[in-house]
Amino acid sequence: MKVFTIGFTKKPARRFFDLLRESGARRVVDVRLNNVSQLAGFAKQDDLTWFLQEICGMEYVHALELAPTKEMLDDYKKRRSDWATYETRFLELMRQRRIEETVSREIIADACLLCSEDKPHYCHRRLVAGYLKQHWGDIEIAHLG
Repeated sequence: MKVFTIGFTKKPARRFFDLLRESGARRVVDVRLNNVSQLAGFAKQDDLTWFLQEICGMEYVHALELAPTKEMLDDYKKRRSDWATYETRFLELMRQRRIEETVSREIIADACLLCSEDKPHYCHRRLVAGYLKQHWGDIEIAHLG
């Protein structure tokens, strides 16, 4: 099973959609807590759903069970906690949610996990992909752009 990840910030729409189209992914699984923010530009849920279908022939799925809690995200974004703390808390949240049992392999297979962060290094989409690989074992992860 191949899983891709991508962030939309610092990417013009053309590059973002080209990366997705060229990846071979069949769907985008949005792992953001808030997918309707005006700050998301072309990546707001309704717009993104339409763009993905029209430009890439892909489906869109919003998977809140793969998003952090508001409190967790606020603590990290407002610098009350560092990345190591956020990572530990998010990994524990995925364990508590038992995402390896509750998330469908069919949704994740050949999908691209979407979040806002430009690079995967300090983004929970990387943690989701790694956690599922650790539990399912048959995942190849590719970070786009």
